[in-house]
Amino acid sequence: MSQLLAGQVAVITGGASGLGRASVELFIQEGARVVIADVNVEQGEELAASLGAAAVFRQTDVADAAQVQALVDFAVLHFGDLHIMFNNAGISGAVHNSFLDDDLADFHRVIDVNLYGVMVGSRCAGKYMAKMGRGSIINTSSIAGIKPGLPLITYRAAKAGVIHYTKSIARELGAYGVRANCIAPGHIPAAQTFYDMQDMVRRMQPLRRQGAPKDVANAALYLASELSAQVTGLVLPVDGGSNLGGPL
Repeated sequence: MSQLLAGQVAVITGGASGLGRASVELFIQEGARVVIADVNVEQGEELAASLGAAAVFRQTDVADAAQVQALVDFAVLHFGDLHIMFNNAGISGAVHNSFLDDDLADFHRVIDVNLYGVMVGSRCAGKYMAKMGRGSIINTSSIAGIKPGLPLITYRAAKAGVIHYTKSIARELGAYGVRANCIAPGHIPAAQTFYDMQDMVRRMQPLRRQGAPKDVANAALYLASELSAQVTGLVLPVDGGSNLGGPL
């Protein structure tokens, strides 16, 4: 076992299931202690209990700034430090085949979770990390934030905002030794997946391999560890090449 994160403390939002859960499990395998943050108490507590003393659950709605600050404070109090903040929590919102049919009724919730939650999480963790002179902030975007299209217009706008926000804060945080990077998953099964994954891989992905949550976890591990010590402001697609425009 490589133990790339030995001695590190991480917070992973949306950590009770899907991409977040895969990252929690991998980070602990690599030696980290992890605070699992999620709105799903049952899944979060069950996961933490299965992973032993290296994991603890904290119920958190990332759209609530006070809860996010309390999450960061809890990580520092419980494990004594904070090295990695993985702002991964996200929701897709309602599916509309046409923007003209979208009443934007879920606009505020989708933006609050997918963009505001990332901004608040980065700020709360960034303040602590800046004082310590080191740290890694990882934000989950999506290929939907890279490529325009339908459906999920609000989701796409939020994820595009995550990319620009991450690049922007990377410029400031670098002076404090803190790195900020972004992962853009694509066509990987998650809790909010609503379409035929195999069909999408066939039509949109040059690399025909079906992605899995572990692929995103591996990318997060790279960005969390010293393997990426000279990397900041990166947008890393984990999408089998879908951002390139599909197979010829």
